Amino acid sequence: MEAPIWAVIQRKRMKQPYERSNGPEILAPVGGAEQLLAAVRCGTDAVYFGLQGFNARRNAENFGGDDLQERVDYCHERGVKVYITVNTLVFDTELSQVKETVDTACRAGADGLIVQDLAVAAYCRSAWPDTRLFTSTQMAVHNAEGIRLMQDFGFSRFVVARELTLAEMRAIHEETGVELEVFVHGAHCMSVSGNCYLSAMIGGRSGNRGLCAQPCRLECTVNGREHALSLKDLSYVEHIPALAAAGAKSLKIEGRMKRAEYVAAAVTACRAARAGKKPDMETLRAVFSRSGFTDGYLTGKRDLSMYGTRTKEDVTAAAGVLKELARLYEKEPQTIPVDMALYLQPGEPAQLTVTDGIRTAVAAGAEPQEARTTPLSAQFAREAMAKTGGTPYYLEDFSLFAADGLTLPRGQLNDLRRQGLEALRKLRIGGEA
Repeated sequence: MEAPIWAVIQRKRMKQPYERSNGPEILAPVGGAEQLLAAVRCGTDAVYFGLQGFNARRNAENFGGDDLQERVDYCHERGVKVYITVNTLVFDTELSQVKETVDTACRAGADGLIVQDLAVAAYCRSAWPDTRLFTSTQMAVHNAEGIRLMQDFGFSRFVVARELTLAEMRAIHEETGVELEVFVHGAHCMSVSGNCYLSAMIGGRSGNRGLCAQPCRLECTVNGREHALSLKDLSYVEHIPALAAAGAKSLKIEGRMKRAEYVAAAVTACRAARAGKKPDMETLRAVFSRSGFTDGYLTGKRDLSMYGTRTKEDVTAAAGVLKELARLYEKEPQTIPVDMALYLQPGEPAQLTVTDGIRTAVAAGAEPQEARTTPLSAQFAREAMAKTGGTPYYLEDFSLFAADGLTLPRGQLNDLRRQGLEALRKLRIGGEA
């Protein structure tokens, strides 16, 4: 009876394996637990967040300790990659601490590290050679020469400078063929790629140490123009098809200090644009903007229309969309199809095989019983196995291989389902089934 079960598994593997992404990766910002739920449940392909130190958003909630492993496992079970930021400049006296931070991130299963300091990159390369390194935006990689230099330091993905035009991005990709990560929505820094000392000089809070106080948002006046250093947030969401054609492999959303509803809106808009649909830019603007958005750098139209500030109207606009956005991530969506096969033979433990098309888990239960009246039917067994509420899985195909006259109580069927899905969960997060 083993052959029919393996035939079910092979059928599943012959289908298109489950993937969240269909096109460039959507990469969402996560500042805390609620933002993580919003990002994953709204369909992001990857998230990025920091630990308690050495990240460019040290005032965000961030993660650490026991909750780090839990968050990484949560993402990996749902097919979401995790990139951890270790992207501040580091003092010599902090090298032992930053090594500990890198070790913690890599042990937890980070799929990549976002790095600015080359000393940090050197340690990652020597201690964790299998962990991918991504350049931080503050490296200001803006041409093919910069990418080739960073490749020599072990980097494999490159966050291109936000100041580049679409044509410049395309030229870089055509010349190098590397993975480009492009910011598609979120705040602009007045300084090139965030290499700014203004906050450090004015108040001792360095942007390159994750503590920027955003003095550029203050009421600086030049020739009668107020807020003369405050750029609008960029939004390239409507340009996503063109960015994909130009070689963008990851569409990065800025906003680790933003609320969960912002993350939900941005991920949802990016998914729509990637699918060729019209994104809801009005909701995106309502949840957060600074007098609207700009695409001035991407299109090469660098003029005063790129400047804006957070007005009272911008603030009050959010009230009308927050509840609706919160509903987008209120419940666990069941997005991962699984196939199951139940095997019943007299004198043998019941066996349930569960597969997602890549991984296969097996759970064993009690021995089946002789049916007093009606043997177990495929319909009854399928109904029990399909009760996957509260998990990210849903039952696609089901097969029953049972000798004549056998049955299994509903409670034991439920136990088998729970055991099988738990075993599959452990495989998906990289543990042992």
